[in-house]
Amino acid sequence: MSATSLTASPSRNGAPPPQNRPAVDRHDSAAAASNAPKRRRRFILVYIVGALILAGAGFWYLTNMGYETTDDATIESHVIQVSPKVSAHVKAVHFDDNYQVKRGDLLVELDPRDFEVSRAVAAATVASAQSKLSEAKAEQDVAQASVGQGRADLVSAQATAENAAADFQRNESLYKTKVIGRREYDASNAQAKSSSAIVESAAKKIASQEAQLQLASAQYNTAVAELEQAEEQLHQADLQLSYAKIFAPFDGHVTKKSIEPGNYVQPGQTLFSLVPFDVWVVANFKETQLKRMKAGQPVSVKIDALPGRNFRGHVESFQVGTGSRFTLLPPENATGNYVKVVQRVPVKIVFDEPAAALDRLWAGESVEPKVNTRIVPAASESRAVPLPAAILGEQAGRSAK
Repeated sequence: MSATSLTASPSRNGAPPPQNRPAVDRHDSAAAASNAPKRRRRFILVYIVGALILAGAGFWYLTNMGYETTDDATIESHVIQVSPKVSAHVKAVHFDDNYQVKRGDLLVELDPRDFEVSRAVAAATVASAQSKLSEAKAEQDVAQASVGQGRADLVSAQATAENAAADFQRNESLYKTKVIGRREYDASNAQAKSSSAIVESAAKKIASQEAQLQLASAQYNTAVAELEQAEEQLHQADLQLSYAKIFAPFDGHVTKKSIEPGNYVQPGQTLFSLVPFDVWVVANFKETQLKRMKAGQPVSVKIDALPGRNFRGHVESFQVGTGSRFTLLPPENATGNYVKVVQRVPVKIVFDEPAAALDRLWAGESVEPKVNTRIVPAASESRAVPLPAAILGEQAGRSAK
């Protein structure tokens, strides 16, 4: 056997020849060297992912610590249900669904003919009452003049009677001394008695005239009252006539229109709803979220209908009671098995945005407010402004002109 064959043949136990062992060691070293960068990259990747997770967790903690949020919140607004005050047929409707109207705009006209007739009758009644008042005033003046004349006649009769009594006293002395005869004495006595009777008659005539004056005054007062009543009836007729025109009490949008020309409407029937531009948020926070929440704290509001946009606002007030307490049938937990349920308290949130930025916010839309409870609000925070007095009736007609 040659030396070459001896060198290449394997040993009896199957082990590689001694000269091949250094080649295997070199192969393992090369594989280990090639896996080292992969392990380093894997470690760096795990480190980066862990760092991102920690950074995200820290960012979430910092941005959500001290904030309270809920998805049980909606936009609210004033909703005015407009109804007529009189029964009539609809003559004209000057708007349609979702129209934007201004305060004082004429929206509905009812048939005014019945009210115009009633007003004409009331106006005629006022004219008649004015005539009766003038007549009563004239009768009162005549009675007043008669009383004055009677008092003057009484004064004249009293003067005549005093003169006649004085003449009788003188004639009586003369008669006793036989200066005058019986005839002159009797004539002076009769004149004194006649003058006294005239005075008494004049006094009774004055009493009668004063009674007539009181009657005339009472008739005058009755005529004044009748005139006032007629004028009130005329005013009532004017009001009924003014109700034939329905004006917009506020600026806003018309919704839920349920009226058409020719319909017969009755008092209290809802014709349409008017939604003013003022909007706010009512958020039902859990009672456990109200520990650090105070009025005046800033709020960031997300609108589901306007994704990617946040609106600024602040907490305006809290309802003094949970939402379930003011339902039609409040829960009664006095009997039976009681299960504690976390209650929700309605919180009113007012927007700080200008009115022009809120034109797309509509009542009933879902929102998600986020209250910053870390801020201690100042004592003087702005509050919601209530609606002004509504324009109604004649006032609306004058403003529309």
